[in-house]
Amino acid sequence: MDVRNEIEQAQQALQPTFASLDLQVKFHLQRILDTFRHHRVGVRHFASVSGYGHDDLGRETLDRVFADIMGAEAAAVRVQFVSGTHAIASALYGVLRPGDEMLAVAGAPYDTLEETIGLRGEGWGSLRDFGIRYRQLDLTENGEINWQALSTSIHSNTRLVFVQRSCGYSWRQSLCISDIERIVNTVKQQNSQTICFVDNCYGEFVESMEPPAVGADLIAGSFIKNPGGTIATAGGYVAGRQDLVEAAACRLTAPGIGSSGGATFDQNRLLFQGLFLAPQMVAASLKGSHLIALVFHRLGYTVNPEPWVPRRDTIQAIKLGSPEKLTAFCRALQKYSPVESYVDPVPAAMPGYESELVMAGGTFVDGSTSELSADGPLRDPYIVFCQGGTHWTHVAIALEAAIEAIADL
Repeated sequence: MDVRNEIEQAQQALQPTFASLDLQVKFHLQRILDTFRHHRVGVRHFASVSGYGHDDLGRETLDRVFADIMGAEAAAVRVQFVSGTHAIASALYGVLRPGDEMLAVAGAPYDTLEETIGLRGEGWGSLRDFGIRYRQLDLTENGEINWQALSTSIHSNTRLVFVQRSCGYSWRQSLCISDIERIVNTVKQQNSQTICFVDNCYGEFVESMEPPAVGADLIAGSFIKNPGGTIATAGGYVAGRQDLVEAAACRLTAPGIGSSGGATFDQNRLLFQGLFLAPQMVAASLKGSHLIALVFHRLGYTVNPEPWVPRRDTIQAIKLGSPEKLTAFCRALQKYSPVESYVDPVPAAMPGYESELVMAGGTFVDGSTSELSADGPLRDPYIVFCQGGTHWTHVAIALEAAIEAIADL
C-alpha cells in the first residue's frame, strides 16, 4: 500500500471542506477583531502586576473580551487554573452546596472528574465528601442523550445539570450547540433555577456560537486547548452568569477576593494573542481531524466522527482494536513531534485516570492538546483519540508514520 498516495488523495478530496473551514476562521476572526476594537485592546494591556494582582488592567480587559466572545455576562481567565479539570472543579465547588444534587445528562463524565465528584478515591474532599449528591442519565443504546428521561429528570434539589460537550474517552457523538440548547430548554421547563453547566473543553470556535449564547448558565475550559491558540503557556477559564463566575472565582482564590486577585506573571500578551490565533489553530486541527477520519475509514477502521460529518469538537477517534496498535500509533506520532521526538511512549498510570494510558504529545507547551497529540486508555476496544495540530501537513506527516507502524500488527 502506498500510504503517502492515500493521504494525498484524501487531502485532494477534502479541499472543499478545507475551504469551508477557512471561511469559518474568517467568521470567528471578525468577531474577535470587533471585540478587541470595542474594548480598545492596546499594548498597555500586555503589562502585568505582581503580588496580589490587584487592578491588573490587562487581566480585567481580557475577562471582558472573553466574556463577549463567549456570549456571556462575565468571564474569569486565569493562569492559576492548572487545567480544564481544575476550572470545572472550581465552578462545581463554587456553585454547589451540601444537600444539592448534580445531574450529569450526557452519560459518565470525563475520567479526571471522577475523583472530584467522588466516584473514585476516598478522603480528598470530593463533592460527595461535602454531601453533594450525584446522579447520572445514561445514554441510549445508540449513544445519544436520553431525551425522554431528561424531560422528567429534574428534582427539587437538582441544583446543577452537568453537560459534557466533548465525547471524552467514550464512543458517543460529541454534543453540538443545538443539542446543548435543547438540553437547556428541557431543564429550564422543569425548573428555571437549575443551573446548566457545560464542560466546554475542545469545543471552542468549532461552531458559530458558544453555549452561553443558547442559554447555558456557566461554562469552563482550558487555555492550553482551543482558546489559547497553541501559545498560551497555562491557564483556564470560567464564563457565564456574573454571579456564577464570581462564585467559581471565589473557590479559586477565596471569598472576598474572588475575581479581583491573581497576578498574571507577564502572560497577558500571550493570552490575548493566543485568543486572536485560536480560530486559525482550531480550523487547522479540524482539517487534520477530517484527514485522519477519511484515511482510516478508507483503510477499513471505524472512526468517530465519520468522514464528511461536520465537527462538534477537535477530537478524532479511531478504533484500533488492540493494545499493540494503540501503543504503536502513539509511538509513531511522538517520533514526528517537534519536541521530545526521541521519547518512547509506554502505557502507564496517570493522575486522575482509572486506566493506564498511552500518550503522545511532543508539544511546546506541556500537555497542550491544541498542538498535535494522541492518547487512549488501555482498555477494550483500544481507541486512540487524536486532537490538535497547528497545520494539516504536520498531521499528514505523522499520519503516514502511524499507518506504517500499525500495518503489520
